[in-house]
Amino acid sequence: MVGNTTLMQFQADVLGIPVIRPAVIETTALGAAYAAGLAVGVWKDVDELRSMWSEDERWEPQIDDAEREKRLARWRKAVTRTFDWVEED
Repeated sequence: MVGNTTLMQFQADVLGIPVIRPAVIETTALGAAYAAGLAVGVWKDVDELRSMWSEDERWEPQIDDAEREKRLARWRKAVTRTFDWVEED
């Protein structure tokens, strides 16, 4: 998902906060490696790991609060209309 720049901008707009993609996008695997390395002494502490993190790209919100609320209201309405779409037997 982080490779989809449209989705990343959409998230920044909807959340109203910057969305940041790290240089290493496989964060689950990286986190496991960091935890294992910390456990056996490859890294001395979490601060050392923090120093290795770097930002690749950042998306800033491009819509104002009023537009955000308007879009969220439409999304909520669309979701509500899907309720009871399929009848259970």
